[in-house]
Parts: sequence; C-alpha cells; structure tokens
Amino acid sequence: MTLKHCLLAASVALMWGLNFLAIDLSLDQFPPFLLAAVRFALLAVPALLFVPKPDVKFRWILGYGAGFGLLQFLFLYWAMAAGMPAGLASLVLQASGPFTVLLGMTFLRERVRASQMVFLLVAMAGLGIVGWQRLDSSASFLPFFLTLAGAFGWAIGNTCNRQAHSTEPVKFTMWMSVVPPVPMFVLSLLVEGPERIGRSFTGLDSPTGLLGLAGLVYTVVIATVLGSGIWSWLMARNPAGVVAPFSMLVPIAGMSAAFVFLGERVTLGELCGAALVIIGVLGAGLKAAKGAKILAAEVVPVDETELPPPDSRDGAGDGAEVPAGTR
Repeated sequence: MTLKHCLLAASVALMWGLNFLAIDLSLDQFPPFLLAAVRFALLAVPALLFVPKPDVKFRWILGYGAGFGLLQFLFLYWAMAAGMPAGLASLVLQASGPFTVLLGMTFLRERVRASQMVFLLVAMAGLGIVGWQRLDSSASFLPFFLTLAGAFGWAIGNTCNRQAHSTEPVKFTMWMSVVPPVPMFVLSLLVEGPERIGRSFTGLDSPTGLLGLAGLVYTVVIATVLGSGIWSWLMARNPAGVVAPFSMLVPIAGMSAAFVFLGERVTLGELCGAALVIIGVLGAGLKAAKGAKILAAEVVPVDETELPPPDSRDGAGDGAEVPAGTR
C-alpha cells in the first residue's frame, strides 16, 4: 500500500470520525428518526434516477439496506438523541466487528482462528468495561445499549454485503440507501408525530438550524458519498486486510474531535475500555487477514507448460485422468 493510499485511508477515517459531530449537530435541529429518513432519502432519489442497479440479487440489497442503513442508524441516532456522547458512540459502534464475526460463524459457517478469537474477546471485554462505566444510571446505560444494537445492525449489513459478492461497491452502497427512507418516515410519523416533524423545519435560518443543515450535508456528501467512495476505491486496489485496520482510526478521530469541539470527557475506565476495543478489533482484523493470506498461498496455480508429456506421466497417458493432488 503506497503512502498516497495510506493518507487517503487515514483521511476517510477522519471524515467518518468527524461524522459523529455532524450527527450531533443535526440532532439539535431534527428528531432522530426523521433525520435518518431525510439522510437516506437524499441518497435514494439520485440513486433511483441516475445510478444503474448493481448486478446483485435484490434480496442482498434489501438485507444490506435493512441492516447497515435502517437498523444501524435507527439505533445510533436514537442513542445519540437519548444522550450517547458522540465520541463514545464512535467507539462502541466498532462492536460491529465482533458481531460480524459471530454472524459469520453462525450463519455462514466461517472458521475463526484461535488467535483471532482471543483478540475478539479482548474487544468484547473492552466494551464490557465501557458498559460497566455506563451503569451508573439507566439514563446513560440505555444509550450505550442502543448503540450496541446499531452495531449489530451494521454487522447484519456486513453479512449481506459479503453474500452479495458485488463488484460494484459504490452502486451497491447507493442502492442500499433506497431501503431505509420509507420505513423511517413511517416510524417518524408514528413516534415523533407530525407536529414535532413540522417544528424541525422551522427556524432553519437560525444558528442551530444552519448547523443542523450543515451537519446533514456533511453526513450525506462527505461521510457517505466521498468517504465511502474513496474507501471502496482503496479496497479495490489493495488487500482488504491492509485497508480495513485504518477504520480503527475512526473512534480515535471521533473521541478526539468530541473532546476538542464538544468538550466531552471520558472516565479513566472508559479510556481503558476504549484501548482494549481498539487493540482487540485491530488485532482480530490483522489475524483474519493473515489467515486469508496463508489460505490463498496454499492454492498454488499450476503452469501446464511445466508438466511432463502425457505419455511420461505415471498412469496418466492414453487419456487416463491425473489424480487430483499429484498436480
């Protein structure tokens, strides 16, 4: 991976880390379910009008949109509106990594190396410490639990994404955005009500309204279109195991930005838990990449030009089949 690609990967992590501040600003103006609906509607309309459907089965678009789009952001926005700090949300959402592995083991029969499982347990222990620090009151534990639910939704989306085997990740991401808007608008009408929805569109020229709109634009244009586009471009040109660990810079960027711009503070216990989460998820990702590299190296392509003539192969002449494993 070249220095240019490393800098691009780090810039995406910074975009995604700052995205949690943008969401926090938007939630000051818009209720959470409406905000999620508007976010994906702004992506869904141009996707339907201008982006050709990716060459994947529609059930995987539906599953990816329901998991990554609908469930993840329904619970994440709800959690942040209920008081989950932006920086801490960027960390707890990384639980999607261990959840994805567990879903892969359960439903896709994927094998996990023992060393990878150790790192996953370290990450889960870190999340447990953060959750324990949040147990001081139900008001702080509920947002933590909701963020975990959002991470599980992300893991469902990852699993469907993996099963889709799409060679057009940008198109796939854009079409995924078609799924969340309608159910999110319906949920917003039922839970938040027409009156609250109407109030959120008043005062858009106030400082709070302008910051809310700026946060929404950042989330759609910078974090989703630009950030996801660059990430997909990097994943197509580099090994996944090399690019993926850069995502662990997201909570570092998110927590640092929340500290600087929002004045958020974390306890010593939360910092220790954060360190364990980062070490665990990063270590598990690197171990998974190493395992995939070893597996790929065991499958050595055969150059037929180096094989002896048919009549000189043991028992393989005269049209006899060469046993598999002797090649």
